[in-house]
Amino acid sequence: MSSPVHFIAHFTVDDADRYRIYEKGFFPILKAHGGRFVTYDDDVRVLEGARADGRTVIIEFESEEALDGWWNSPEYIELAKHRQEGTTTHSIVVVHAPPAR
Repeated sequence: MSSPVHFIAHFTVDDADRYRIYEKGFFPILKAHGGRFVTYDDDVRVLEGARADGRTVIIEFESEEALDGWWNSPEYIELAKHRQEGTTTHSIVVVHAPPAR
């Protein structure tokens, strides 16, 4: 049995118009690939280190394959061009479940 995979992104909007195009198309594509938007925060509490202004989001997928299907889908690749042009983004994937006890 596989454990959920989490996609975490932090981005700063540099061009609001480009980002709005991305935002409008985002959820239908995410849903079509089985992704679940978990949460977001525009003002996270930093416990250590520095953080750029912007938004942090967490998205969950049932597997790494499902996440890759979304990320590499032609419709998301096309939409992501607006995010890439309109934001500065840092994204990571967390794939490991806690060890069994």
